[in-house]
Amino acid sequence: MGSRSYGQYCGVTTAVELIGERWALLIVRDLLVGPRRYTDLKQGLPRIPTNILSTRLKELQEGGVVRRVPLLHCGLVYELTEYGRMLEPIVLALGRWGFAAMGEPGEDDVVTADSLTMALRTAFQPEVAAELPAAAYELHLGDIVLGVHVDGADLRIVQLAPSGRPVDPRDAARRPVGEPELVFAAGPGIRRLISGELTPGAAIDQDVIAVVYGDATLLDRFAATFHIDESAAPSLAA
Repeated sequence: MGSRSYGQYCGVTTAVELIGERWALLIVRDLLVGPRRYTDLKQGLPRIPTNILSTRLKELQEGGVVRRVPLLHCGLVYELTEYGRMLEPIVLALGRWGFAAMGEPGEDDVVTADSLTMALRTAFQPEVAAELPAAAYELHLGDIVLGVHVDGADLRIVQLAPSGRPVDPRDAARRPVGEPELVFAAGPGIRRLISGELTPGAAIDQDVIAVVYGDATLLDRFAATFHIDESAAPSLAA
């Protein structure tokens, strides 16, 4: 780590030296969803060169942020240490801050299961959810399927295969029992619903959201539960 030292005795400086290199924070983001094999991380970060992924993982291990451990049925996986998991509120706060300036997706921008999972965790409003009835949703975005269960301030998100089974066998026990109350499909434009730019009704009318099954009025509850205010967004106009 010394070769990348900024030469300043400061907590912010040390944090940047630990996780400020390109791709490092996105590796942390994906590991906040759960332990991942090397191939899982590469699949979730399709543009990262393999040598850079290996280097970043080594650096994060040396910094005490990540460790490599054996996991039943998965072999060796990378997971965050207790010290690394302390980054969770920081990553969620960064996600909220960045959400306000995201704008529309570029042609080559992708959404992954882990990035969408973290986006929902970023937008989750536990204080609002605590005042609403429990709800179970199934969200489809391209090939990604997420089972989303909200019960008071408790949020559970399980990544599902098209068959409806959890992608990760370890999630089977965490999957809510019973069918989802609302199944809906969306594209990256779901950001406009989460930001409040579109009401649920307008999102359906403009084909941003398509209800597959269930009561469409439950989208109102979803939009209230998952919300990020974009009012603080900077003007990006030239």
